[in-house]
Amino acid sequence: MDEVDFKSPLGTLHLTAGEKGIQSIRFTEKSTVEMAAVRIENPHLALLYEELRAYFAGHLTEFTCSVTPEGTDFQKRVWKQLTAIPFGRTKTYGQIAKEIDQPNSSRAVGGANNRNPIPIVIPCHRVVGASNALVGFASGLWRKQWMLEHEGVTLPLGE
Repeated sequence: MDEVDFKSPLGTLHLTAGEKGIQSIRFTEKSTVEMAAVRIENPHLALLYEELRAYFAGHLTEFTCSVTPEGTDFQKRVWKQLTAIPFGRTKTYGQIAKEIDQPNSSRAVGGANNRNPIPIVIPCHRVVGASNALVGFASGLWRKQWMLEHEGVTLPLGE
């Protein structure tokens, strides 16, 4: 497994990848200084690094890097469905549940969303509560709000 840190407006992101794709993006509290020229050997990490730069600069609306998240079959179905939510749009947990043919599983969708190992690329931040309010984000609701506003979506915070 290869890894690198990426300094973002949301804090430092710890990126990991294997031979087949990106394995995780983790928000960390450590403060690292981004190097002007980072040499990354893993091609998946190199692409993700450049795509994150473009995303945060407002130039990227769709990620193309390969992802290989580890999880249950249900989680993987949810995560795959999340990648279909377009930039600047949101869906509710209930809508995702219906789209994966599990209409009564909105809570389970929320659990899968919470365990998403590759946030930002697998856009769990685009899933909102039934009332279209910002609810639930494992890495802090302020990050979810920042990403949605970055994508042109302004929603109230949930209760």
